[in-house]
Amino acid sequence: MGSQPRVRFQRLRPGALAPRYMSAGAAGLDLASAADEAITVAAGARVAVPTGLAFEIPHGFEGQVRPRSGLARKVGITVANAPGTIDSDYRGEVQVLLVNLGDAAHVIQPGDRVAQLVIAPVVIAELEEAASLTDTARGAGGFGHTG
Repeated sequence: MGSQPRVRFQRLRPGALAPRYMSAGAAGLDLASAADEAITVAAGARVAVPTGLAFEIPHGFEGQVRPRSGLARKVGITVANAPGTIDSDYRGEVQVLLVNLGDAAHVIQPGDRVAQLVIAPVVIAELEEAASLTDTARGAGGFGHTG
């Protein structure tokens, strides 16, 4: 296996929980609410949940903030901009933008796990403007084009 990136983090709030992998095979680190009090997410509403954490992600990597499958399945809570991106040059507090797709309000308590963070490599593309692009069998076929 290749070398693992070292990701440093800083607690910005007293109640912030360290991110951690919950099993040996987990791809994502769990992120928890570090809010000062409970946050109610009404059905259809969006909220920014503070984690109380800032990260130093190495150049060439990003942090992908993804939903927790249990919250999504049980109550309809997911990450609104999934996956949210934490760039390697961002040093502010990570907040998780949650949306409630369920039919009832859900209360998030301080310390509740709200998302997971996956550290992933980034490829920086070299862009070239062109007058035309090469043809493919699919062409401009979009949403639902392949069945």
